[in-house]
Amino acid sequence: MSELRFVRMGFGAEAVDYQEAWDEQRRVHGARFLDEIPDTCLLLEHPPVYTAGRRTADNERPLDGTPVVDVDRGGKITWHGPGQLVGYPIQKLPRPVDVVAHLRRLEEAMIRVCAEFGVGTSRVEGRAGVWVLGDPVDKRPTGGLSLDFDPRLADEEFDPRLNGPQYAPSNAGQRREDRKICAMGIRVAKGVTMHGFALNVNPDTSSFDKIIPCGIRDAGVTSLSYELGRELTIDEVLPVVEKHLGDVLGNADLRPREVERASA
Repeated sequence: MSELRFVRMGFGAEAVDYQEAWDEQRRVHGARFLDEIPDTCLLLEHPPVYTAGRRTADNERPLDGTPVVDVDRGGKITWHGPGQLVGYPIQKLPRPVDVVAHLRRLEEAMIRVCAEFGVGTSRVEGRAGVWVLGDPVDKRPTGGLSLDFDPRLADEEFDPRLNGPQYAPSNAGQRREDRKICAMGIRVAKGVTMHGFALNVNPDTSSFDKIIPCGIRDAGVTSLSYELGRELTIDEVLPVVEKHLGDVLGNADLRPREVERASA
């Protein structure tokens, strides 16, 4: 177990410029690496900005020339802006570093946050983040085009390490459009995590229409407010996020998972 402190950097009229937050991430990262501070999670809102991870393709960027900040996290392009609660957990992990285990802990914390507000969410096999699953086949509207193929076959963002019985299956031929409610992209440098999650509380999701969010073409974007059918604010969600991040990250066994090796 490890102590996890929270720093509320700025929200609403005091939303934090992305570059300023990135600089602060790097400063805190360096201090955590030197054990000058405990594990720290920066929480904030950003003014509207598109950020592109290392794997973003040119055809996934805004077609209208909207500026994009290229960053050193994993994943592809996404949007940050008002109504979205962003968290950057900066946590020292034991070696050998288990990046996927850290991602799963973040997902678990956000699943618990959504559940506390009455929104059922899940993981999706092979895809990072937290999702509201689409309707099953028997609840689909009739008519229209149905393509019976697995969209992940040509999906570079599919990660087979994120498989397992605790994950929802691929949506191919089984559900209507899944909707991402919390995006995630992380980086681990010198054994210390950076970047993190972006939980959609009440943003204008039309901002995602200019891009292919996270490089995934067969899924949508949603928010807590949309799913609940009522307005929810960052102020309401913030303490709940802190509670569940503290429970999951602060009480986690950070040792790498044991991987079963096939016998000779």
